[in-house]
Amino acid sequence: MGSGRQFRAARVYEAAQSLLVNSPHKSMQNRAPAWLSAVVHIPPSEILTRPYPPQNSTPPQLSRRAARRGHRLFRPTKMVYPEDELRRDFFRDHPWELARPKLVLELDGTDARDRDWSKGIQQEGMRLSGESVVQRQLWLMEVAHMSKDAAYDKARKEFYALRQREDIERRIASEEARMYGAYFGQSNIQVSMGLEDAVFDKWKHWATGEIERLAVEKAAAYDNVVDAPTSDEDLQAAAQ
Repeated sequence: MGSGRQFRAARVYEAAQSLLVNSPHKSMQNRAPAWLSAVVHIPPSEILTRPYPPQNSTPPQLSRRAARRGHRLFRPTKMVYPEDELRRDFFRDHPWELARPKLVLELDGTDARDRDWSKGIQQEGMRLSGESVVQRQLWLMEVAHMSKDAAYDKARKEFYALRQREDIERRIASEEARMYGAYFGQSNIQVSMGLEDAVFDKWKHWATGEIERLAVEKAAAYDNVVDAPTSDEDLQAAAQ
């Protein structure tokens, strides 16, 4: 016979509260565990059956064998948004955009509602990034009723134009600053070339030493060669 179902986990709050009140140590009465308040607001479920998770999308068609597996029935469904596929396409074509720093700070959590993507890809208070292309493309597809490829080409061309303008502004600002005496140090290319030259000089020094060592070994090998005796007189002289 089984012992039946255990409900001690559902009464964990009452048990912990009783231990705190009846504790002989006064310091423990005022020191509640960190999880106690969470259990008070979100108590353990008293339903003995597992609820069926809400379906966020159309469930895929499973085979009979897969449909019989009950452990898959209660798994949370995968949440899919229209922007997911657009992000994958953009960052697959522009992997270096992932290396740019991202600004994830928001003011009140509703900053996305203040964006008006009908005015273009450049939005006030938002740094130009791959997300700008994704949101602009999505707006062109849903509102302007453009195809996915056409909307992607239009948003991508706007993105390229703004990136080119940023590069031109950055280069002109650097030239103006240098004209007034500013010094920015070495560029990234100059630093990388310096490191490459240092590694090449180190290898050249090592290769020169190896060539000299091999030349010395080769010369020493010829110096230690002794001609073998061939005639009878030479053999008798060698035996004596």
